[in-house]
Amino acid sequence: MIEFVDVTKTYEGGARGLENVSLKVDKGEFVFVVGQSGAGKSTLIKLIMREFLPTSGSVIVAGKDTARLKNSEIPYFRRNLGVVFQDFRLIPTMTVYENVAFALHVTGVASRQIKKRVFYILELVDLLDKAKRMPEHLSGGEQQRVALARALVNNPQIIVADEPTGNIDPEMSFEIVDLLNEINKLGTTVVMVTHQHNLVTRFNHRTLVIDQGILVADGRIGGRRAYR
Repeated sequence: MIEFVDVTKTYEGGARGLENVSLKVDKGEFVFVVGQSGAGKSTLIKLIMREFLPTSGSVIVAGKDTARLKNSEIPYFRRNLGVVFQDFRLIPTMTVYENVAFALHVTGVASRQIKKRVFYILELVDLLDKAKRMPEHLSGGEQQRVALARALVNNPQIIVADEPTGNIDPEMSFEIVDLLNEINKLGTTVVMVTHQHNLVTRFNHRTLVIDQGILVADGRIGGRRAYR
């Protein structure tokens, strides 16, 4: 589902985001990405999302070499990805329903299908009773579940979650990862960046540890503290 082959990303000025990283994430895997701030986690995520290209090496996502995508193909490529951010990025003037439906409207899905799909996803994330609420009237955990619903509504092959628990309390953090776990069991590949070691040890999924742009560990770390 995701493959990095000898990937290096160097920014203007010479700063190196990643150095000679090779890895594979199979269909249906759940993978944590951990490391200190500035280690290269965001670089890895942005390469998956095709926000930029590697300086050298290849990034292949859902069977597509991102360097070979034409500009016109990028929006269609990104429909394979559902992205969840730390800061929710909900539209404050839209209801919960409208925020989730918007992701389908922009792809030209018929109104009847939109309604059916949005209600199904809101039920999945336990927010059906909040469909008419505005984001400001939701807790942080509820807002993040709306963001997750929006990421899921296009039925993506891959969920990319970039610090999705960074702005919510610890109890809600476990609920969000529990939900991602259930989505993963349905066959969706999940890649989640996190600083929260307790989540990594509790859920015990495969973990990629990045340090100064280098992939220094890849496996299940269990109770061992693999990063600071």
